[in-house]
Amino acid sequence: MVEKILLSTAYFPPLHYISLIYRAEKIFIEKEENYLKQTYRNRCTILTANGQFSLSVPVLSERFIKKPVKDIKIDYSKRWQQVHLRALVSSYKSSAYFEYYFEDFEKIIAGKPKYLLDLNQVILDTALRIMGISRHIEYTNVFEPYADNKNDFRYIIAPNKEIQGKLLYTEYYQVFSYKFEFVPGLSIIDLIFNAGPDSVNYL
Repeated sequence: MVEKILLSTAYFPPLHYISLIYRAEKIFIEKEENYLKQTYRNRCTILTANGQFSLSVPVLSERFIKKPVKDIKIDYSKRWQQVHLRALVSSYKSSAYFEYYFEDFEKIIAGKPKYLLDLNQVILDTALRIMGISRHIEYTNVFEPYADNKNDFRYIIAPNKEIQGKLLYTEYYQVFSYKFEFVPGLSIIDLIFNAGPDSVNYL
């Protein structure tokens, strides 16, 4: 158990993100950093019948203007909600616990929070509740540059970076295990739909 960790916000975060939360006493989520594109801040990876697939939440952005992540607004002019829900149904409807938890996530995706940070927080709270994990989570008040702190994971957990050492977790049955070898780094929703109440045992 580590005393505290620093994470970025994340949309349906990957399993190793949740694993870190499970092993920490206090968690800080960065809200003052400038928003970064093509990261888990607004995207997640699920497993479909054709392999890994990324789901992204479109955001409103002004070109060439840096904005703190706390001010990033979701773009509802795109039909991303329908795309995400269809993808989850197509990929996980045959999973063991889909019918138990899909409605929880459907309500979140179908809702219309103004800010990305708020959407991600509801998702995180719901995932932790389902897994029976209770942790104290706070937001940062000031931005501190990355300084290779062993407990700073804001820029370590990223789609283009391999899962290293302590970010690993126990393999579990995935809905397309008959077709693919175990796929690491997927969204926490993959574990929840496949393992249900036993999800916490794989962290």
